[in-house]
Amino acid sequence: MTDGLPLAHAYNLARLGNAGDVVTFAADEEARAAIARWAGVLSLERLDAKVEIKKLGPVRFGLDFALSAELTQACVVTLDPVPAQIEHRFHRELLFTGPARHKPDPESVGDVVLDSLEDEGPEEISSLHYDLAPPVLEELVLSLEPYPRRPGVAFAPPSDGLEPPESPFAVLKSLK
Repeated sequence: MTDGLPLAHAYNLARLGNAGDVVTFAADEEARAAIARWAGVLSLERLDAKVEIKKLGPVRFGLDFALSAELTQACVVTLDPVPAQIEHRFHRELLFTGPARHKPDPESVGDVVLDSLEDEGPEEISSLHYDLAPPVLEELVLSLEPYPRRPGVAFAPPSDGLEPPESPFAVLKSLK
């Protein structure tokens, strides 16, 4: 575990060849229990990740993630268990800014222009030892249903049979 996160999977980008690499990893039972507590879900039955890593330049890397999970959340109305499946793909780009053994390619390193909030540019890293698990955990939490409900359940405020109190402005209406 790194940085207080319940899952870690280190990868040495310095060993990446021009052909790239494919890395798969899964959370074991102990890690799934810790991730469930960390993410605020009832249980995490399965969490698998596949990462395709490519060299985009001497100091630039592209990572294509495929996240697959089965979990159980609590219904926001009844607190009953609500099973969910997540299949999510996402991309990250890394830019190594630490000490380089060779000069960086000017095309791979340059000013990053932000066209929109979605295009944040590459993540700058100072070490070629990169943990692949934090992006997976981040995207898992972002993919959760924010208000899970059991099918057929709707929220209805409790009815106590009392009439709502008269508005203080009702007195002004009688002055007309």
